[in-house]
Amino acid sequence: MNARGRRPASGADRPRGSRLPETDPAWWRGIAPDPHADRSHAEDTDPAAVARLRARSRTLLAEVLRPHRGRLGAAVALLLTQNAAAMSGPYLVMLGIDRAIEPLREGRSGPLAAVAVSFAAATGIEYAARRGFLTLSARVGQAVLLDLRQRVYAHFLRLPVAFHERYTSGRMISRLTSDIDSIAELVDGGVESLVMAALTIVSVAAILLWLDLPLAAVTLLAFPLLFWLSRWFARASAAAYRHTREAMALVIVHFVESMRGIRAVQAYRREPRNQRIFDSVNDDYRRSSRQAFRLIATYSPSIKLIGNVTVAGVLCYGGARVLGGETAVGVLAAFLLYLRRFFEPMQELSQFYNSLQSATAALEKLAGVLDERPAVAEPVRPVPLPRRPGRGAVHFQAVSFGYRPDAPILTGLDLTIPAGQTVALIGPTGAGKSTVAKLLARFHDPATGTVTLDGVDLRQVADAELRRTVVLVTQETHLFGGTVAENIRFGRPDADDAAVEAAARAIGAHDFIAALPDGYATEVHRRGGRLSAGQRQLVAFARAFLADPAVLILDEATSSLDVPTERLVQHALSTILRDRTAVVIAHRLSTVETVDRVLVLDDGRIVEDGPPAELIADGGRYAALHRQWRDSLL
Repeated sequence: MNARGRRPASGADRPRGSRLPETDPAWWRGIAPDPHADRSHAEDTDPAAVARLRARSRTLLAEVLRPHRGRLGAAVALLLTQNAAAMSGPYLVMLGIDRAIEPLREGRSGPLAAVAVSFAAATGIEYAARRGFLTLSARVGQAVLLDLRQRVYAHFLRLPVAFHERYTSGRMISRLTSDIDSIAELVDGGVESLVMAALTIVSVAAILLWLDLPLAAVTLLAFPLLFWLSRWFARASAAAYRHTREAMALVIVHFVESMRGIRAVQAYRREPRNQRIFDSVNDDYRRSSRQAFRLIATYSPSIKLIGNVTVAGVLCYGGARVLGGETAVGVLAAFLLYLRRFFEPMQELSQFYNSLQSATAALEKLAGVLDERPAVAEPVRPVPLPRRPGRGAVHFQAVSFGYRPDAPILTGLDLTIPAGQTVALIGPTGAGKSTVAKLLARFHDPATGTVTLDGVDLRQVADAELRRTVVLVTQETHLFGGTVAENIRFGRPDADDAAVEAAARAIGAHDFIAALPDGYATEVHRRGGRLSAGQRQLVAFARAFLADPAVLILDEATSSLDVPTERLVQHALSTILRDRTAVVIAHRLSTVETVDRVLVLDDGRIVEDGPPAELIADGGRYAALHRQWRDSLL
């Protein structure tokens, strides 16, 4: 009930053109399509953009098919052989009626036997060609699907963090599952059916003209109607299936987001509201699918009706020609058989076109994702970082950056961190602390200015080398499915068990790991759910210590630790930070007390810079923050 005592309008009685508040982007961004998250959806209503999408999808298809040109050529040859063998059947029937029955009355069975043997040979050739084509096309199809999955997955991995922050995980799953499945459905049988239908229609049309031109002229009367009907179906179904693909993606998006946030959903009793949202997007998917099937329900029976009327007309006219001696009975029989073969694939074409349009829409979505360019590009000619003792010197020179052009975070930042120095960044929320960390880890590039490591611009450093040299440990520690040892080894896959245990001992994680049921071989379960937040953070510290980077960034990495665990970690920090450059972002000043230098940021600028003791003595902002922290302990 609303404030006036009325029930909100349901789907049946709300004004036409309105939408449920839950599905409006302003109410729930995870449901409504974000035009920046999936440009292919935003372009659906723009004819020029749709044309670009189709061009990109054709280019993508050509790229994945190029390595299989030889097999595709062999598949085409087998398909042509199969079609030729299939087309010979009615012709052999004609020969049997017109040229083998009369000799049989005279006791000569040779002509009929020859026709029968030829028919059996044609059937055998058609079987062998079809089997060979299906085997070969299956190999090519599965190779293409494998290539597409690898391309999309690898591209998702290369895209910047900013892309993943705006592109929902549900859409990623939709691209790799339902979209690939649509293409797989076409590859598994639709391509062969579509190509055979096209070959059959062309072949039969040519044979009909050759067999009897007057009868073919009667058949041609149906062609304008068939052409118009097919054109209408092609255009209408293309739009319908593109909408269906997007509606399906929204269902997956809502399901994934709801399940990922199931704790919040249940804690805030949002089950009814989430159910309403799901019902809305699911109903939209039902409506879009129903529209697609309505098109099929109109097209397929219409083709059958036109075919039956045409056959009836040919039978009447052809019978009159046979009675008049203008054509033979065998010719009429073959003509009717060929005519049936002409309309049969057209009736089935709607089902095949279903798969084709669904796969085409899916390929456009995949092409749209692959067209996303990484904001942080790999250098064409990477410059190696110098290999010398004391590496890890960082320099920000006149760096400006903002996540949006109209909202700068850093403006002209100048910062030098000598190799081996531990620096703490503190300041209010939104001051730019995490932005400095992301620029140093090169999750983003500065809009202006440069960030250098040992004198080399980060934009010139190979991504693999940068990831080995600079490691970021965040508050939101992610553990992958597997054992504790495998998660610690994540930063250095070739490390042996002794190195893994040494890293855990160095940061104080060995005792709790040893107490687990299987020690280092204990499965952490999904996202580390078997471990507490503090234990997951200790595993992340061990992972970073084992990776042994020249520069270590701790972005509020101790904020999730309780007091006893934090005390356990404090002594480990001195081990982790020793002999390397470190940038520590923390709200808990207990971590800051051990650093060499403190930088206080405000509004993207450094307002205080110096050792912790000196800044406390100066009585500035850091001193006030330190005093507030000390008071909170009391």
